[in-house]
Amino acid sequence: MATKQPTRRCGARGWLGIVLMAAGVAWANPYETTLGNGMKVIVKEDRRAPSVVHMVWYKVGAMDEVDGHSGVAHLLEHMMFKGTKKLGPGEFNRQVAAVGGRDNAFTSSDYTAYFQQVPPGELGRMMQLEADRMRNLRWSDEEFHKELEVVKEERRLRTEDKPQALVHEQLEASAFLAHPYRRPIIGWMTDLDAMRPADAWAWYRTWYAPNNATLVVVGDVDHRKVFEQAKREFGGLAPSVLPPRREIGEPEQRGRRESAVRAPAELPYVALAWHVPTVRNLADARDFFALQVLAAVLDGYDGARLNTRLVREQRLAVSAGAGYGGMARGASLFILDGTPTPGHTVAELETALRGEIARIRDQGITEAELARVKAQAMAAEVYKRDSLMGQAMEIGMLEMAGFSWRDEQRFLEGLRAVSAADVQAVAARFFAAEGMTVASLDPLPLAAAKPRAKGPAVRHGGGE
Repeated sequence: MATKQPTRRCGARGWLGIVLMAAGVAWANPYETTLGNGMKVIVKEDRRAPSVVHMVWYKVGAMDEVDGHSGVAHLLEHMMFKGTKKLGPGEFNRQVAAVGGRDNAFTSSDYTAYFQQVPPGELGRMMQLEADRMRNLRWSDEEFHKELEVVKEERRLRTEDKPQALVHEQLEASAFLAHPYRRPIIGWMTDLDAMRPADAWAWYRTWYAPNNATLVVVGDVDHRKVFEQAKREFGGLAPSVLPPRREIGEPEQRGRRESAVRAPAELPYVALAWHVPTVRNLADARDFFALQVLAAVLDGYDGARLNTRLVREQRLAVSAGAGYGGMARGASLFILDGTPTPGHTVAELETALRGEIARIRDQGITEAELARVKAQAMAAEVYKRDSLMGQAMEIGMLEMAGFSWRDEQRFLEGLRAVSAADVQAVAARFFAAEGMTVASLDPLPLAAAKPRAKGPAVRHGGGE
């Protein structure tokens, strides 16, 4: 039902595709209003199919947790399906399925979101269901402890049983000393072991309020009718006094940080991270756009540099990648990673990965590479417009990062303005050896893996 949406390691095809809108497919009609209780409502009319996506985004995620309570945001997302004053456990999902719809939810560092995709005539009912659980959630302690075991099993399946996931967890825990992104979204197992029903109730009562939520509706609808429905179903919910949120910075890194994970695996693996800017102001975002292009030149398409040079030509790596998000509520990392081929070491691959950044620093990129990356992103955006869910996701993620669908043209202009010199400049500025964090996998024999009893079923879904 819920797992993390990996915002902190967004691939080269991620945010670049989100923010670069193709000519002729820019958003023409999103409409926006704010209810009297502070809840924002954004509607995009798309009449190409008799379907509608209904999403409620709460601007709260794992970064808002405190030490000792990691994982409570994600756990509360699970509990949102366990009943209200009107509905029993699981009844929410059954009612959505009964009208031919689908629903799910996801938690990230920055937000938690819930969605349904249904026939347009059922939109009002979806609003009723979401408004009900925004304020009227109910569950028993027994139900809580059962679901807590499900979340623990999810952590085992998606992190503890996956060596590369353990490496990335260790990478972020090492790269961030003060910033809350150092904690895993799903939570440390020690914190989950100590979790109590009161922790989840406190989270719900603190953050789940209309003035901390944005409603996004995309599909075969009339925005005026949607605004009326939203006012009727959500407008009567009282707002809350939200706690003040202090922006937490990260101290300057003064030397290389290195850690290793030992786990059963066939091959070693290495991931490198550097602190880089998060976009805050589009009037001063040149580095953000240039880093997006840098990541794409390295790993944005099949013929990108890492795959061409390290995998195909040198045969040094089984795989190699680059990732940069850059649009978030918190801090950002630029990540290079890869798996060396048998006979090669993580030290060799680390040197090669850093060498590709150094080549761009010293020699730059070609105009052909720059044009290819921009064309690739435009094509991806065209395809994304075929998906109602994709459009709703873009609107919501921009809102949660502090931007708006109204910023579309400025994002487009910023990316189109990136020059080869801009890319070379960021390659020279942000990748010093003393600012690097390295996490590697030291593989143990697969026979060393400990068998364990099968845990409760984990419902897989849209995010984490």
